Amino acid sequence: MDLQLLGLSFITVFLSELGDKSQVAAIALSGTTKSPKAIFFGTASALVLASLIGVLVGQGVAEILPTQWVKMAAAIGFAIMGTRLLWNSSKPTED
Repeated sequence: MDLQLLGLSFITVFLSELGDKSQVAAIALSGTTKSPKAIFFGTASALVLASLIGVLVGQGVAEILPTQWVKMAAAIGFAIMGTRLLWNSSKPTED
């Protein structure tokens, strides 16, 4: 197992999930119940399943398309999302 890749993927996912809507949902759910363990295991297993699906789809796509194309598509996708976030945050809100 590549420990450097393991650490990189852990740090990337951990930082991207901080303050994410799934974390907010976990906070809301745990505030309405007396069973925080169930909330923890439910949200943790959901994240693991979503990650598994992403890895399997990524592996399948990598077998069909060249790695450079997959990296380029990911970079373009993140650039578009980042640009949209910046664009939408600079617009004045209508309250």
